[in-house]
Amino acid sequence: MSGAPTWGVCATVKATTTETLRFAAHHLDAGAHRVWIYLDEDDAEARAALKAHPKCRAIVCDDAYWKRTEGKRPLKHQVRQSLNATRALKRATNVDWLLHIDVDEFIVSDHPVATSLARVPEATLTARVRPMEALASKEGASPTVFKKFIPPGPDRTKIVSRLCPQYATYLKGGFLSHVAGKIFTRTGQPDVNLRIHNAFRDKELNTDEVDLDDLKLAHVHATDWTAWRTRFAYRHEKGAYRAELAPVRPAAQGGVTLHAYFESLLENEGEEGLRTFFDTVCADSDELRSRLAAEDLLERHDLELDAKLHQHFPQFTVGPASV
Repeated sequence: MSGAPTWGVCATVKATTTETLRFAAHHLDAGAHRVWIYLDEDDAEARAALKAHPKCRAIVCDDAYWKRTEGKRPLKHQVRQSLNATRALKRATNVDWLLHIDVDEFIVSDHPVATSLARVPEATLTARVRPMEALASKEGASPTVFKKFIPPGPDRTKIVSRLCPQYATYLKGGFLSHVAGKIFTRTGQPDVNLRIHNAFRDKELNTDEVDLDDLKLAHVHATDWTAWRTRFAYRHEKGAYRAELAPVRPAAQGGVTLHAYFESLLENEGEEGLRTFFDTVCADSDELRSRLAAEDLLERHDLELDAKLHQHFPQFTVGPASV
């Protein structure tokens, strides 16, 4: 490959206009050559702003779109995300790499992303970026403090037990959200299908994958109590806490899924129990900062989302948003 590799980002989005444009602006600022936004529900204001930007593409995923592409709209949003990402990968002929992430995830680096991608071996199909999880801030404030990713291994369980002993059994890697991270996929490869966290070439998974340890994926899974509580029911039924996801430990070893734990928590302790969980695991507190710092797991990073939004979409007036 001659010259610095180019990269783009795609996401299937159901969010406020501000959240959508903040996401796009952040990645444009990070050096994305193209941003593909698949609007799971049409947003005329976001669509107009994105279409006016030379590096952005907005695709409305209405019934006509799904009838044309798949015959009908898939019920699960995870399926819609995967299908849209695969379509974006096939369309991304003007970039060398495509990153498939969610609207609450932001690539973070202290150097050009292309510098990291340039070091990936030519035969490698996918390059993984591990997450760091935001601590929930006060309502309306952008998070600036994150939990670092704990690599898998014998020490992970011990570290998580020290961080949050009351809930360690239910939290993989100490995160409420995923620890798998997301992937850059090399474009121009035949027969590649994307999923949420992986890529398949024919039936082969993540060919010769490498980890990009010098990049981070800032995941703003919980911005504040109100936003998290508002989204809880959907996530519990269909999203990150759904019943089909495996527990940290196998069920045969006494493992309990996060879905089942939340059901039990609400039944036995109600709203107060859920709030205690949030304040202990998610909220930006002096106590949690201290525990994270003791394990060298405290990361500080100001995403400066509004400043980037003003720079790349100056015509848009910022309104309420949860990120």
